Amino acid sequence: MNHYPLWKNLLIVAILMIGALYALPNLFGDEPAVQVSAGRSGKVDLALVEKVETALKSATIDYRRAELENGRLMVRFADGDTQLKAKDVISKALVDDYIVALNLAPTTPAWLAAIGGEPMNLGLDLRGGVHFLMEVDMDAAVQQSLNSYSSELRALLRDEKIRYKKIQVNGQQLTMGFRDTEHRDMAESKISSEYNQLIIESIEAGAIPTLVMTLTEVALRETRSLALQQNITTLRNRINELGVAEPTVQQQGDHRIVVQLPGVQDTAQAKKILGATATLEFRLVDNEHDVQDAVNGRVPANSKLYYHRDGRPFLLSKRVMLTGEHIINAASTIDSQSGSPTVSITLDGKGARAFSNATRDNIGNPMAVVFIESKSETRKIDGKMVKVRRQLPEIINVATIRDQLSKKFQITGLDSTTEARDLALLLRAGALAAPIEIVEERTVGPSLGQDNIDQGFQSVMIGFIFVLIFMALWYRVFGLIANLALAINLVLIVALLSLLQATLTLPGIAGIVLTVGMAVDANVLIFERIREELRIGNSPQASITAGYSKAFSTIADANITTLIAAIVLFGFGTGAIKGFAVTLIFGIATSMFTAIMGTRAVVNLIYGRKHRPTLSI
Repeated sequence: MNHYPLWKNLLIVAILMIGALYALPNLFGDEPAVQVSAGRSGKVDLALVEKVETALKSATIDYRRAELENGRLMVRFADGDTQLKAKDVISKALVDDYIVALNLAPTTPAWLAAIGGEPMNLGLDLRGGVHFLMEVDMDAAVQQSLNSYSSELRALLRDEKIRYKKIQVNGQQLTMGFRDTEHRDMAESKISSEYNQLIIESIEAGAIPTLVMTLTEVALRETRSLALQQNITTLRNRINELGVAEPTVQQQGDHRIVVQLPGVQDTAQAKKILGATATLEFRLVDNEHDVQDAVNGRVPANSKLYYHRDGRPFLLSKRVMLTGEHIINAASTIDSQSGSPTVSITLDGKGARAFSNATRDNIGNPMAVVFIESKSETRKIDGKMVKVRRQLPEIINVATIRDQLSKKFQITGLDSTTEARDLALLLRAGALAAPIEIVEERTVGPSLGQDNIDQGFQSVMIGFIFVLIFMALWYRVFGLIANLALAINLVLIVALLSLLQATLTLPGIAGIVLTVGMAVDANVLIFERIREELRIGNSPQASITAGYSKAFSTIADANITTLIAAIVLFGFGTGAIKGFAVTLIFGIATSMFTAIMGTRAVVNLIYGRKHRPTLSI
């Protein structure tokens, strides 16, 4: 007699009920919404809800409801046009205190959301949005690394009282000139013992004893890898500031990054923030030399010529007091005395100590804040179109150091509150380790995304129906049992995608279609084995037992090998390949459960208690 113990039947029922419950949120859809999250000093509370509702009512804009969700305010609307109008009204009402973004909010009932029931995430190709392919300038990353070594070596040689003429970075090399060979040899010995990441070569450059330093191959790989990973982290931080739901930021190859922003409608703002490579440098003003001589081409060795945004030239020290990498928080504010826009800066521990020491030793001296933006443009050089990257540094503020500065201070001299807000956002999110360039941009409209959903759903349904018809005609009652298991299998896949908040993409739908065919494959093996057992004269009950037990090893081998391939696809693939691999992995797991345990439970229920049943197979 074929039957499961009670605990196994209860386990199957529990899994089916949980699967149905967590697949349920996907039936409710979503609606246009405006998402408001805290900015520099804003608080997301009931007072904010009242303020937003008052602004919308004053502008006679109808909304469905405004509610607090996961530390943010979500205001829902009936259509996209109303949503866009409401965003402008809310942005003006809240000024710079909050981040206001367009979003799509699920309409899941509160009781279902309370137990963690959420619809699965839809990828860019299904929901619509924007896709960026970004290229990291690895040469610039190496150059920035050499600039850091340059500052460190200056300090090292000063401490060791080794005299040198100049240190400069030329492309991928760091050159250092000396007064005589004795000091050069001393410097070479000291640097080689302290910095094993540098390859050092002694040369004579125009009768000047010189050291030429390049990064080792290991250091080059490490520098490029760190630049790529830091840029990925920075881009994720910037996307979080934009308030985008379910973004994708991932590495492609060894120097490119893919960014997908589902549901984004304001692509210009996203492009502006993601592509910006702005950072800050704090430098002392050189008052010992004549700035006019520098304008005429005679720049002192330890100084650089910069221009204020109003056109005035300034000589600044080459030594940087502080860079943007030590900034952990930045907020746009209004100066209470002058009424001008400012940015309040908070430094990390290391930056605070360095800045405190630097300002303590220079009280009474002027300090400049340099805003550096990197841009790329295409120029025609020797008949070929070449992309040239250039830095646009400008001084935004020069002020005398009155007190010892430490962890918190303010930057003034900004033109507008918009500039202050954008600068604060970039500094909060962190500086890019190397400049990036958007080499490809694709926009998927919401209507095209809906078309993809409809076509994907149709493909799943068509494949599903054909399989149902074939199984019912070929295996009769047993075929109907397999069809029931297949339907439950689809529900469980959706439940897993929802429960784990995985992202469903168009290739993911292809993985589900493949799973539909693969899921019944196990049942075909089992049913054919049962037929063979019946043909050789075994009893129906013995044939059922033999069919499931003898086919299990074959089914397990086939599914394990497919699972290994799917895991490899997920581990090494990117974008669309990962989406396909995710649904394939889920499909293999659920099909093993439904095709073996699920169908066996139903067969036991129908035939298990009968002594010599007639099998409809």
